[in-house]
Amino acid sequence: MDLVSVSVLAQLGEMPPTLRALLDSEWALVALFGVFVLEGAMLMYFMPSELIVPGSIVLLGTDALIPVLAVAVLGATLGQYALFLVAKRGGRAYLEEKRWFRVSPERLDKFDGWFDRWGPIAVPVSNALLFTRGMLTVPAGFAEMDDRQFVVYSATGTLVFESVLAALYLVGVSWLF
Repeated sequence: MDLVSVSVLAQLGEMPPTLRALLDSEWALVALFGVFVLEGAMLMYFMPSELIVPGSIVLLGTDALIPVLAVAVLGATLGQYALFLVAKRGGRAYLEEKRWFRVSPERLDKFDGWFDRWGPIAVPVSNALLFTRGMLTVPAGFAEMDDRQFVVYSATGTLVFESVLAALYLVGVSWLF
């Protein structure tokens, strides 16, 4: 096994054993879909989301690259859309009082400002960037962005982000060997 794969597998040690077993089974893509729904809805706190695609490629092999990317985009987009709808229908006060919503009012103000300044195009851009990934979902909901436009923009940003992660992993592997 190459050094990059060993590194990714070592970091996957943070993954709950049950999830690791599911990803090693014939149910891997179904489990992966569920993980990405949680990640998209900003509810995944048990492992770094940047490791999911590279870790999946390590566990499932490079032949699974396209299915893994498809599941990542579909699952994360569904999760983001669910959070978008909660923000759109519930509003800021509703979200801020929920224990599962772990974004501080100050950070939310910052991302509201980004959405106000850049508009809907901020959604795919933020989804494609590390550290801001998904953070414009809630302001987009507050601003009552069009649902279809949100889904397309969310999926586009997620596809870029996950493809870059996969490419970095694959380039790292080929560079070492």
